[in-house]
Amino acid sequence: MARRQLDLVMMRKTFLPFALPDITEAEIAEVVAALQSNWITTGPRTRQFEQDFAAYLGVAEALGLNSCTAGLHVALAAAGIGPGDEVITTTFTFCATVNVIEHVGARPVLVDITPDTLNIDPARVEAAVSSRTRAVIPVHYGGQCCDMQSIVALARDHDLTVIEDCAHALPATCDGHTAGTLGDFASFSFYATKTMTTAEGGMLVAREPDRLDQARIFSLHGMSRDAWKRFSATGSWYYEVVVPGFKYNMTDLSAALGLTQLRRLEEMQHKRELIAAVYNQAFQTVSALEIPSVRPGMRHAWHLYPLRLHLEQLRIDRAQFIEELKHQNIGTSVHYIPIHLHPFYRDRYGYHPERFPVARHEYERLISLPIYSQMSLQDADDVAAAVMTLVERFRR
Repeated sequence: MARRQLDLVMMRKTFLPFALPDITEAEIAEVVAALQSNWITTGPRTRQFEQDFAAYLGVAEALGLNSCTAGLHVALAAAGIGPGDEVITTTFTFCATVNVIEHVGARPVLVDITPDTLNIDPARVEAAVSSRTRAVIPVHYGGQCCDMQSIVALARDHDLTVIEDCAHALPATCDGHTAGTLGDFASFSFYATKTMTTAEGGMLVAREPDRLDQARIFSLHGMSRDAWKRFSATGSWYYEVVVPGFKYNMTDLSAALGLTQLRRLEEMQHKRELIAAVYNQAFQTVSALEIPSVRPGMRHAWHLYPLRLHLEQLRIDRAQFIEELKHQNIGTSVHYIPIHLHPFYRDRYGYHPERFPVARHEYERLISLPIYSQMSLQDADDVAAAVMTLVERFRR
């Protein structure tokens, strides 16, 4: 790695985006076949994708949806969570995790994170449990599982539903258990930047098949039977609305992408692991940088590579560092602005910036570097060289 860095003293000539989907001719052919089948909304490909995904995870069933957000929402609804209830989750997540709690009329109770993994702190979860607490949503940040053993144990002690937010977590594992198989529900994301994609899409799984059946009803208008079957040769026009449901179903066009991406998932994951290894090797001895911490027994999905800056050793802040990387033709992002800093949640619940000090401190020094399977090792070397150049240029 050191030799390659010495060869890369010049800036990249082309811009490296923060993230791109990895689409091959195989995905294109499958989508074309779906279009030619004349069945483009929820249908046989969606059902096949559900079955294949469930088999990959080692669970009985899965429910294809139009987003991970939809999965979290119907999981809360299927668990009977509503007004007067509280749901504990992390402040260090995308807003969707918390918005869905508001959507069912419950109160989100935010807690802080552990400084090593940036995942929700189980001790703070337990301290936040009240008589109104009904559920906890652990978010597997960046692709590393939360301490699910502790979270599941305290949930059982307090009779709480555990809904895993697995938006980052495919194909992560925790002590040999696949992410998404440890809670009562788990919702996965297939957004364009994720480890596999359906453009937009998600998948919900549940420990108990009956609970997934209830989620399935909520996911499509509250209808008592699968709508797509009504238009098949064996279907019936008759249906009943049994709950006021949502319109969250996955389409066969999305499932066509998903079927092929799932077959390529391990191949794409291996590329992410190689890129993470390039970064780790380049940065691990640099005092101004802190590489991601991976706990023993974890397989990291590497949806994100969150690099932390020791700002006291640099003459520029995080925002300037990002701008300088852009000048070096390197795209980056930040994951995430803590929920309690957003105006809606700040004003609604009276949060002040220091309410969750670990999350705020880590947010202020965090940069997400490019990591995706379309990247080459040369691209990874370019990123590492650009970061090292800036560290040397702006070191105190």
